[in-house]
Amino acid sequence: MKDDAQPLWRPSEERIKRTQMYAFMQRAAERHAFTPEWHALHEWSVKHRDQFWQEFLDFAQIRPTTPASCAMEGSGMLGTRWFPGMALNFAAHLLRFNDDEIAIAAEDERGRTRSITYRELRDAVSRCAAGMRAMGVTRGDRVGGFLPNIPEAIVGMLAAASLGAVWSSCSPDFGIGGVFDRFGQIEPKLLIAADGYSYNGKTIDSIERVRGIVEQIPSIKHTVIVPFMSDSPDVSSLRSATTWDQFLGGGDEDLTFEPVPFDHPIYIMYSSGTTGVPKCIVHGVGGTLVQQMKELMLHCDLRRDDNIFYFTTCGWMMWNWLVSSLGVGATVVLYEGSPFHPDPHHLWDMTERLGISVFGTSPKYVAACDNVGLEPGKEHDLSKLRTVLSTGSPLTIENFRWVYEHVKRDLQLSSICGGTDIISCFMLGNPMLPVYAGEIQCNGLGMDVHAFDGSGRPVVGQKGELVCCSPFPSQPTEFWNDADGDKYRSAYFDKYADVWHHGDFIEMTERGGVIVYGRSDATLNPGGIRIGTAEIYRQVETLDEIVDSVVVGKRTADADVDVCLFVVLQEGLTLDDDLMGRIKQRIVEGATKRHVPRLIKQVKAVPYTISGKKVELAVTQMIHGEAVPNRDALANPEALDQYAGIV
Repeated sequence: MKDDAQPLWRPSEERIKRTQMYAFMQRAAERHAFTPEWHALHEWSVKHRDQFWQEFLDFAQIRPTTPASCAMEGSGMLGTRWFPGMALNFAAHLLRFNDDEIAIAAEDERGRTRSITYRELRDAVSRCAAGMRAMGVTRGDRVGGFLPNIPEAIVGMLAAASLGAVWSSCSPDFGIGGVFDRFGQIEPKLLIAADGYSYNGKTIDSIERVRGIVEQIPSIKHTVIVPFMSDSPDVSSLRSATTWDQFLGGGDEDLTFEPVPFDHPIYIMYSSGTTGVPKCIVHGVGGTLVQQMKELMLHCDLRRDDNIFYFTTCGWMMWNWLVSSLGVGATVVLYEGSPFHPDPHHLWDMTERLGISVFGTSPKYVAACDNVGLEPGKEHDLSKLRTVLSTGSPLTIENFRWVYEHVKRDLQLSSICGGTDIISCFMLGNPMLPVYAGEIQCNGLGMDVHAFDGSGRPVVGQKGELVCCSPFPSQPTEFWNDADGDKYRSAYFDKYADVWHHGDFIEMTERGGVIVYGRSDATLNPGGIRIGTAEIYRQVETLDEIVDSVVVGKRTADADVDVCLFVVLQEGLTLDDDLMGRIKQRIVEGATKRHVPRLIKQVKAVPYTISGKKVELAVTQMIHGEAVPNRDALANPEALDQYAGIV
């Protein structure tokens, strides 16, 4: 994946000096006596974290209700507390603008459009908060969103945040089981759901699944149905349900913001379910806010006059990240539906029409545009577009080159990498640095990121484990229902003492860039969607014909991954079209269509460790033709041989 050629893009000196990164660097260098250049800035931000985060808090004009006694106290990854004594409100910062500039521009694949000003957004949040308050939602309560990527999701989140409640959302294509695995653990008091959604021209009704969800989760006292597929959805079959318009009734009272501590929960996100039901990752108000604002303002150079778009669902952390753009006063562009419906030009048409300046996508979308021969730069007016963001899986060198050859030459292409675990990025773009094919531009400010070799030592120029060696504000505050913190510690700190281990293979280059090679654990990322193998196991192994199974990912030529499912069947059975169809249908019903494997094959046995754990990594190595070390740690090492050359 390496490419030592000249950069694909280098910002002009004039452009560099216009960036917020440059302005912040000059200010910080003058106040803290370091040389005003990028590497010195990053080194200062890591070594003097207390100074850096306090400087950024001021730079971003984040105004707490009660200031902190200091920037940080304690020590170590698990012992550091950020901004103790501070009280603030997440929604207060995102709603600090109250004017007629456009806050949200929303479109869907059916061609429907909406624009909401900051004044209108604030009014909608006020009425939504009043509705929540009337239903008994208070500080610390959970509010669940089972919604398409529409403005009501943002309104619901901000209303919950204004009350000090906690927002958690799932994409509407999840089955009842997938939603129960998540919301069933956090016990929301209120569920906000849409009556349906559409994808690739097909409409899908959600009411029956909402009813199943409400029946299985007794903590849900009220359900609000947002009309998306119908103007007047029928809620008569749902317990304690009302429609969105009825829910928003009244709302004459002024919008107020409940002050909460810096580490008070704002979001509950979910791990992919690799080793069981998904872990409920709790993110704090202050850490989420300062980290995401840092990335948007400094690394993306986002400003008030920008229109920012990211192709995402409400179940992916990029939705949460995108919504924080409101704190800059930019216009957040939402799109709901297939990016290729009704034709492959759809998102580029939208980019031209809305004057999108920051366009977020995935390598899979870039490759798809390349495969169908799109030339957006020739076919559309992209004069406003200055930055393309990509995450979900590594961008290939070919992806990089396609963007510069067929989208725009004077453009910052920012590959970014982080995840749900930190609701932000470890590595991302930098408007002051050049772009090299196949590389992320830099580590994030304040992020002490390294590649560790097999001995746990930092290495440059070779593949290693992605680690972060110093605390940062957007670490999860906890896992839900993990009173002693064992699940939290084992998720990130079992491999290295007091060092965050993320589960990605990366390489730090000599020039300070980062090459990402993909996951080093059992989480799969087909098309940028995090899928845990356990989520597939839970569905597949309910079928009587299946005795055992193993799920792995096979790397593809375009740096994506194909999910491969290998099944062991009852004696005398053969995997035929009928059984394969039922396997796929069970996965769709219990999880999502995205969880359906690209390849399903029958095998004689699944390899296990002596302690009884499936060895997915060893199977992955076999299907890629790689050596498998430590076979003597397996209870049945002979089972591995059948996977050589199987795909």
